[in-house]
Amino acid sequence: MQKYILTLFILIGFQGMAQDLQLEQIMKGNEFVGNQPENHRWSVDGSLIYFDWNPNNEVGNSTYYWNSTMKEPRVLNDSDTEFLQIDDTNQKEFETVYYTKAGNLYAYNRKNKNIKKIIVASERIYNVERSNNPQIIFYQQNRNVYQLNTKDFSIVQLTNFKSGSESDEKEKSKNYLVKQQEELFQFVRDNEVKDAWYDEKYKKDKETLIKEIYFGKSTLEQLQPSPNGKFITFRLSDYATQTSTKVEHFITDDGYTSNKSARAKVSIDNLSKHKMGIFNIEKDTVYYVSFSNLSGIMDYPAYYQEYDDLKNKEKIEKAVAMVSPIYNKTGTKAVFELRSQDNKDRWIVQLDLNSGEITELDHQHDEAWIGGPGIPNYNYGGGILGFLKDNETIYFQSEASGFSHLYTLNLNSKKKVQLTSGNWEVRDVKLSQDLKTFYITTNTKHPGNREFYKLDSDSKKMTPILTNDGAYEVELSPNEKQLLVRYSYKNKPWELYIADNKSNPTLKQITHSISKEFEAYPWKNPNVITFKAQDGNDVYARLYEPKAETKNKAAIIFVHGAGYLQNSHNYWSSYHREFMFHNMLTDLGYTVLDIDYRGSDGYGRDVRTGIYRHMGGLDLSDQLDGKKYLVDNLGIDANRVGIYGGSYGGFITLMALLTEPGEFKAGAALRSVTDWAHYNQGYTANILNFPETDSIAFKRSSPIYFAENLEDNLLMLHGMVDDNVQFQDVVRLSQRFIELGKKDWDLAVFPVEAHGFKETYSWIDEYRRILDLFNKNLLEK
Repeated sequence: MQKYILTLFILIGFQGMAQDLQLEQIMKGNEFVGNQPENHRWSVDGSLIYFDWNPNNEVGNSTYYWNSTMKEPRVLNDSDTEFLQIDDTNQKEFETVYYTKAGNLYAYNRKNKNIKKIIVASERIYNVERSNNPQIIFYQQNRNVYQLNTKDFSIVQLTNFKSGSESDEKEKSKNYLVKQQEELFQFVRDNEVKDAWYDEKYKKDKETLIKEIYFGKSTLEQLQPSPNGKFITFRLSDYATQTSTKVEHFITDDGYTSNKSARAKVSIDNLSKHKMGIFNIEKDTVYYVSFSNLSGIMDYPAYYQEYDDLKNKEKIEKAVAMVSPIYNKTGTKAVFELRSQDNKDRWIVQLDLNSGEITELDHQHDEAWIGGPGIPNYNYGGGILGFLKDNETIYFQSEASGFSHLYTLNLNSKKKVQLTSGNWEVRDVKLSQDLKTFYITTNTKHPGNREFYKLDSDSKKMTPILTNDGAYEVELSPNEKQLLVRYSYKNKPWELYIADNKSNPTLKQITHSISKEFEAYPWKNPNVITFKAQDGNDVYARLYEPKAETKNKAAIIFVHGAGYLQNSHNYWSSYHREFMFHNMLTDLGYTVLDIDYRGSDGYGRDVRTGIYRHMGGLDLSDQLDGKKYLVDNLGIDANRVGIYGGSYGGFITLMALLTEPGEFKAGAALRSVTDWAHYNQGYTANILNFPETDSIAFKRSSPIYFAENLEDNLLMLHGMVDDNVQFQDVVRLSQRFIELGKKDWDLAVFPVEAHGFKETYSWIDEYRRILDLFNKNLLEK
């Protein structure tokens, strides 16, 4: 009773403040904060800026535009969207830019600003490429490459890819009745002979023949013409047949449940097979690239030595995935990246198109997994890779030093140069139009910053441009004289600014997005602190402290999701509801700690891979060390600490209560993974390998195996139509608790919510339950 009265007193006092916060407000998210501008970009001629915005809380974003003569941005009318589709990427040196819109081909002339339709077709046109001949462009249509001469507008089809095989083509109509007709009637047999004669005659006509390239049952991907138009590279992929999971939807239009397919679960059986082919147009031949001589291509991961059935396994070539070649401006050199599907290796190689042979340029191996900013991840897309002005030197990023930095490598001398160095990361890279200067985003001054520098490729000199605390997302104007900047700070949401391209420029604000209601509250500027982990590492965290007169000696630890994500930074968080909730908690007297635990983004390779083969290891001990910091330094009662988080944060909450019982009085686990063998392929296999080959890692990382240890108060909350961390996860753990006779747990379900909640009423209900959990269990009785 005393506990209830105290909680009620605090809540009444809180609601009586001049500027109070209520769940009904803050759980509206951006509807309360104000919808911030997104997707900012320059028009192709640099006269306008475009961005997506929703300042009036409409159903969705609209496109806005602004220029220096305007007092405020305006909505772009449908009649004014002609220039919006123009993409001059890799065409900046050309007066005429070719691009696609609605599947048709257009041309834009920079000089007179005219737009002209070039090809209108029922089959969609895509992937426009420039040749090293200014008059020749390439485009793709219906999985084939075409060459367009813009001088006489002649079109040549360069490839003729077909599924199946040549024998399949001949036999595809040979069913029983066809064969029967051939057997019975001379007339049918005579017609076949005539048809074969005409087919043979046609094949001798080289002017009209386009070589048929059969790719069987594989998936044809990544068609890429060389700049000189002599070669087409492509990828053939064989994807494993995966068993999809099913997600049942209970709230539907017609009153019947709806069963929908979702992702597969992690398995070594899901690995795909890829090979790179080259079509030599002049020689009319196809050949394939061999990767058998790459460093480490036959090596098994070190963890195989822990398993008797794996440590002596016969070695075979690793499954790899490659991306399309990158060419220099003259088209004389080609390089590309590939990544092993056991996630341990990344190679950069040079490709000789005439022979199909490759030369290894750089090999990065990691016994955990390859990753980091600018480096191909488990999606097997490309990283930062390109050519400098001399057409002989490539640039790329690597974690060889322990942090993702920028390197160059000369293809002739094979000399590799590290352009940036230090205990910080290069987060983004843009090359200037003269191909000599880099514009890079880094966290040089603080891990929680996103700063903007100019980097000279010859001298390696970094010139600071925008380096104050916070985050800068910068787009250079086409003439590189101005900067379009999206900027935010810890307690200040994203806004758009324009500035001159020089050191420490004045930022002129373009948008004002935040609402009057949001502005009325004095939002805290949480300190980003560090504390020592058990192993001596510095751990960064956001600290929200209450006023001395309201401090209640209780604390709550928030665990961000995604694992590889950063939240203890100096800019506006994607967890904006949680930021506001933490302000509310401190008004109620709680101390809140938001930790960038091991596995988080922004801190280099060792932090990134600190959870390899044991999720719930160092990432959980960092939470315990955070609690110790609160108890030792801020007077927090060790028996009055709670923990909560969603997704990976929900997983850590479960591991905290189930593997370290008694440490946290209460925990709220939102949309949490309970068994990693039931999660997806890309994310899980990076960190835990595969359940068939590394069962040790999966078992020690999965909360469901520790369900018998539950002693503290646990609240689980989950969307029933979650197609990412699926509802089955929490149902399976609930059944374990029931069978084990556990009592101190509860489950709240949200019938219409997926992984990321959408509805305000769901957010309110969810966080009301979380607040009630902490008030009931952490406040003094």
